[in-house]
Amino acid sequence: MNRLYHLTKSRSGLFLIRLFCLLLLILFFAWGSSRANEYHVAKTGSDENPGTASKPFLTISKAAGIAKAGDFITVHAGTYRELIQPKNGGRPGSPITYQAARGEAVIIKGSESIKGWQKSAALWQVSIPNTFFKGYNPYKDLVFGDWFFPGRNKVHTGEVYLDNRPLGEVAKVEKPFTWSTESKGDSILLTANFGEKNPNTSITEINVRPACFYPAQTGINYITIKGFHMSQAATQWAAPTAEQTGLIGTNWSKGWVIEDNIISDSKCVGVALGKDRASGHNVWFENRNIDGAVHYNNVVQKVLAEGWSKNTIGSHTVKNNTIFRCGQAGVVGSFGAAFSEISGNHIYDIYTYRNFWGAEMAGIKLHAGIDALIKNNRIHNTQKGIWLDWMTQGTRISSNVLYDNDFVDIFLEVNHGPYLVDNNFFLSGFNLKDLSEGGAFVHNLFAGLISRAPDSRTTPYFKPNGTAYLGLKDIQGGDDRFFNNIFVGKQGRSYYSAVYPAQIPDEIDSLAGYGLAIYNQARYPLSASGNLYLQGAYPLAKEKNARLAYDQSFSLKLDTTSSQVRLRIQSSYLSKPGILPIVTSTSLGRNVNGHSYTKPNGTALSLNQDYNGTTRNPSGNFPGPLKWTGNQTLILWPVPKPKDKK
Repeated sequence: MNRLYHLTKSRSGLFLIRLFCLLLLILFFAWGSSRANEYHVAKTGSDENPGTASKPFLTISKAAGIAKAGDFITVHAGTYRELIQPKNGGRPGSPITYQAARGEAVIIKGSESIKGWQKSAALWQVSIPNTFFKGYNPYKDLVFGDWFFPGRNKVHTGEVYLDNRPLGEVAKVEKPFTWSTESKGDSILLTANFGEKNPNTSITEINVRPACFYPAQTGINYITIKGFHMSQAATQWAAPTAEQTGLIGTNWSKGWVIEDNIISDSKCVGVALGKDRASGHNVWFENRNIDGAVHYNNVVQKVLAEGWSKNTIGSHTVKNNTIFRCGQAGVVGSFGAAFSEISGNHIYDIYTYRNFWGAEMAGIKLHAGIDALIKNNRIHNTQKGIWLDWMTQGTRISSNVLYDNDFVDIFLEVNHGPYLVDNNFFLSGFNLKDLSEGGAFVHNLFAGLISRAPDSRTTPYFKPNGTAYLGLKDIQGGDDRFFNNIFVGKQGRSYYSAVYPAQIPDEIDSLAGYGLAIYNQARYPLSASGNLYLQGAYPLAKEKNARLAYDQSFSLKLDTTSSQVRLRIQSSYLSKPGILPIVTSTSLGRNVNGHSYTKPNGTALSLNQDYNGTTRNPSGNFPGPLKWTGNQTLILWPVPKPKDKK
């Protein structure tokens, strides 16, 4: 106090006190101006309002045009028919958050309701002027792009919905629940068969927007989208050599969080984490004289020249969403999904209507998914469950359950690794298609067929845990590790073929079989140990500690009739643990490129937890994803919490 008194009595002291007070005032106003705003949106609002809780905006787009880092946009109950294109992004630790109000159903649609249908015999028709579509007409825009093969069935990005269910587009409408379109001068004519329903008294909608949430510019970083139901978008085919759009799309950015949403009824893609347009857009179609693989390698150089790295692109989180009825993929990402996490999602009914075809169709389809984590997802009734294509390195696919997929559960195409596949339940008729090398497969259950093949394409590889380019190499096959897995052979198929209706395809263009014997002649040798082979699955010729069993009591039965996925297992051999060491980075070694199997931060791995996250006992370790009793029902989804706290 004496020191403060003497300061106030001197000129220099008064100056210092005034300066201190001025700095406090500046800091106060700076803090006030940087505080997060919360904007409210409601169907009772107006875009002339200030966006407060008592005077909300009418549209989400109004809030998206002014929100800045740290702001929240809370949307209240109702259906919002708009394309949201955020103007600004957030910052690390301070995203712009779009959220549904707690406990309120908020629906965002890329469609419009259509009335005025006229009936003629069994068919209904409606004429819609081109001006209705405000610059983008999905009924003149065909699905198109690299690796898309339309055949005779040319389909548009538009779709017709009856009571929230899509109809199928056809060239000529004859059967119920189909539709067609034709251009009539300054309008388009839609023709549909709605069965016994009257479209004018039902909920009848058509796609009119190319997305529901997609920024117009690249680099709109750190956006969080939470709690919405987004549906019915006229999305275009998302080739890895094109700008990849989706019903929700990040458009070449970083740090998005997409969680707790319902995402459905996208013509092509649900969630797009992919490539920008500046590095090329359907470049193979522009020049078919050059092989598509060469084109893609050129695109790699272009995105690297643009600055593709962990500092600028990727690191997204797609978590706890329900994604269904998407024609191409649930989640797609070329380059832009690197360093991302895709976890806890329920993905199903992908490529449901089979009215178009292409080479990018899967529940999750990633190119260059470097250091990505795909964990705890439930994936079924897709064309391919998980498809990791080109430059999968440092990626981990862990504790997923896949079943009832038409072609294969997991397809690994022209990757050099290292990558890790652990603690998964692969339950379709065809489990693994391996056109790669350098993979580690640990504690999985393979209940069906496995195939492999070398590949003549040369693909890139990088320094560990980043995008520093090292060069190109061809895929010779092998260099894999298989530790502590369970393989079920063909003799076990009769026990659950009725539960798993997917048929083993005839067009498998590689060595195929049950177990690891198909790898006996692989170019690079395999490491295999601690695997259990049931019902006629066969081990690697030089495998150590392999256990073979034909179990008369063996059966697997899958129950998906409730919100849970339950697997009933009977087997006397599954109740016998082995002395199986915990698999670590040390035991996995290095791949042929000299790279270790590590966490994305470069530290060592220890696979000491099972499918549920429970700590394994190395002195009584079980093969496969879980500890077995030999006669039990397992809850596979939602993934149970760990039984211990270690």
